Amino acid sequence: MTTVTSDLVRLYAESDALALAELVRTRQVSPGDLVETAISLIEALDPKLNAVVIRLFDLAREAARTPPEGPFGGVPFLLKNIASTWKGTPLTNGLGFMKDFVCADDSEMVRRIKAAGFLLLGRTNTPECGWSIGTEPRLYGPTLNPWNTAITPGGSSGGAAAAVAARMVPLAEASDGGGSIRVPASCCGLVGLKPSRGRITYGPDTVDLWFGSIAILCVTRTVRDTAAYLDAVAGPMTGDPYVAPAPAEGWLAQLARAPQQLRIGYTREAPWGPPFAPEVTAALEETLRLLESLGHRVEEHRLGVDLEQAWWRYNDINAVETAADFDRLAASVGRPMVEEDLAPFNWSLAHYGRSLSAVHYSESIAAVRKASQAIAVDLAPFDVFLTPTLTQTPRPLGYWSMEDGDRERYLARWSDAAYMFAFNLSGLPALSVPVEVTQTNSPIGMQLVGRHGDEATLLRLAQQMQDVLAWDRRRPAIAAI
Repeated sequence: MTTVTSDLVRLYAESDALALAELVRTRQVSPGDLVETAISLIEALDPKLNAVVIRLFDLAREAARTPPEGPFGGVPFLLKNIASTWKGTPLTNGLGFMKDFVCADDSEMVRRIKAAGFLLLGRTNTPECGWSIGTEPRLYGPTLNPWNTAITPGGSSGGAAAAVAARMVPLAEASDGGGSIRVPASCCGLVGLKPSRGRITYGPDTVDLWFGSIAILCVTRTVRDTAAYLDAVAGPMTGDPYVAPAPAEGWLAQLARAPQQLRIGYTREAPWGPPFAPEVTAALEETLRLLESLGHRVEEHRLGVDLEQAWWRYNDINAVETAADFDRLAASVGRPMVEEDLAPFNWSLAHYGRSLSAVHYSESIAAVRKASQAIAVDLAPFDVFLTPTLTQTPRPLGYWSMEDGDRERYLARWSDAAYMFAFNLSGLPALSVPVEVTQTNSPIGMQLVGRHGDEATLLRLAQQMQDVLAWDRRRPAIAAI
């Protein structure tokens, strides 16, 4: 068995996923070396963070014995504990109700992840069923932020973000229905891309999720890892209801060319709720200066869509779909859910969903689709639109607890993430990049939004920004070496 030395840990912690795969290809390290290093870091660091809640280390060790293939051959990886199925392994969605559930098959995304060469170690913590931008499930307890354990790591991919920021793994699976890739990326100082509608398949067992508003991808420390991961997993299955246009050239290859002058719109206004926190405003202004120094043209623009109204309509869809999901999960487990099975917010959300008429549901779908159209039209003149990822700095741990059973009160707090869901319902690609860390060790992210199908412009701009800001060299208080 590999002896995990301090030199090996340092090499692992300082390398992104593509660099680790290159070390395997050139036989400077073995897949087993990387797996054992990842396991040692999880065992050492995770008691302080609670990010990795399902550990399947022996499966990773077994997989490491096979010569790796794919662009990420031999690189350790963690799945999120929601949705993606991995044959023969547990999946709980953060629910005690599902503690004995075992996946019958691999989802298409997991097949592609394996084909890319990743070695799966287990699953990361999520809030119960995901509709929270914190990560504090009853079943596993809260995940802590490696930058500052008093603040949230974000959610719902909070476990993934904490694990990547602490360098337990170089990247991890994340998914996003209202900011759940971008918010934890912002809170933990990472790169988080929500791709265009139709870029990622839900198949084969699921055809659609919230009318194409949910996206599955990853959180990373470097833009190039995000681009290469997108190259590895993107693309529809036959019969998918949404299909994004394929790029003429791979996203990783396109990073070699800096974008020409871009027209970048930006906003200084929150759609509703309190104004931007002073630290967020300062980070925005610094980002605008950076973009101008890179040769881009910035232009202030107030988004001309009532996002607050759209938010409540979007949550009508969420409530109905959540109630239906709970019924499907109950059928798979073999008994109905009762109130004690769910956090109070989720119980109230499902109850509300069941109370809505089919006519009301149809009206909410129509309103969301109209808002989607209006957002795309409003932003069409810009190559990129810039917003803060969150209007406030990361909230204290406990702020996003789902023990609050007042559905409207809980959802009203999401004004922090008012610029998140807008690009789920519109299907536009949106990328959070880590631009700042405050004096209180609170990371701040900025969101770059592009035209549908144009992840390439966002990634190329983000690479320009990374080259200057060197965020991949920042290290939180709790991290490998």
